[in-house]
Amino acid sequence: MTLENSAFGLLPDGREVRRITLTSPTGGRLRFMTLGMIAVSLEVPDRHGTPGNVVLGFEHLARYVQGHPFFGAIAGRYANRIAKGRFTLDGQTHQLATNNHGINHLHGGREGFDKKLWTPGASHADAREAWFEGSYRSVDGEEAYPGTLDVTVRYTFTADHVFRIDYRARTDKPTVLNLTNHSFFNLSGTGSILGHELLLNASRVTQVDSGLIPTGEFTQVAGTPLDFTRATAIGARNMEGGLAVPGYDHNFVLDRHGEGLELAARAQDPVSGRILECHTDQPAVQLYTFNFAPAEGIVCAGGIRFERHGAFCLETQHFPDSPNHPHFPSTVLRPGEEFRSTTEYRFSIAR
Repeated sequence: MTLENSAFGLLPDGREVRRITLTSPTGGRLRFMTLGMIAVSLEVPDRHGTPGNVVLGFEHLARYVQGHPFFGAIAGRYANRIAKGRFTLDGQTHQLATNNHGINHLHGGREGFDKKLWTPGASHADAREAWFEGSYRSVDGEEAYPGTLDVTVRYTFTADHVFRIDYRARTDKPTVLNLTNHSFFNLSGTGSILGHELLLNASRVTQVDSGLIPTGEFTQVAGTPLDFTRATAIGARNMEGGLAVPGYDHNFVLDRHGEGLELAARAQDPVSGRILECHTDQPAVQLYTFNFAPAEGIVCAGGIRFERHGAFCLETQHFPDSPNHPHFPSTVLRPGEEFRSTTEYRFSIAR
């Protein structure tokens, strides 16, 4: 394994963004940058041994600065939605930005962790794996969240093509925290993902209103278009997920059996033969199928245009709006505690 740390460009204010490249000797390569800890590209072999990029991203920093739909980024301080941008913690109400259609809070606010320049930290490479750490200090009151939060994210890429993400965080005041990586996957590297076969280890979803805010109830997926408990083509049910814009954008409650890493999802592309398995210690995964792609699509690296349903996200997470639902798994982090979480995206080839 090799690790390269190089300049990727300058932000408008003159700060330098670094690009990290982790390369395996078996045809794999992960590239990410210190802006938002964004995964820029992830190349893994297909059934013929030919490497190809399976995440949506851009070749140049300037295109990221123009804006994008959270491609490859760390979302936080609270990934997903908080109803009306408001929650109460220890008797104190906190009002966050309502940056989701002017109604709800989404992915940490107007300038979440995806738009922050992370500080390079420790790194390592050996024959088995290479890893790199980035850290960010979110000060008390940033985006109206309480407490100064210190976050470290380690990206690891292994010789057998595992992309592992380790999260750590500490706070000096009680706060809420929900971190995820927002990579958009297309295992063919082009075209639609409607033919990708998907399995989700989830028999329930959180029931939501029209703004995708949980009602507090749970819905069984059996017999519905949300049932991926057996491998099913993503487009097999005409994207009838109950959304105004056809597609999936649902929080699937994982059928967990203990602590530690467990299978959350498995996607396979019949065309390339690539398989992606997502393993996590989190209680849920948000399946999103790029429903809100611009009508003209987005041109990504290599000049490849991706349109609606041209990618899918598997955002491992706690439930949306958990601070307003006491019976949901808690997202509260207190002084003296350390948040730790791990997610792995494991790539292989159908035989």
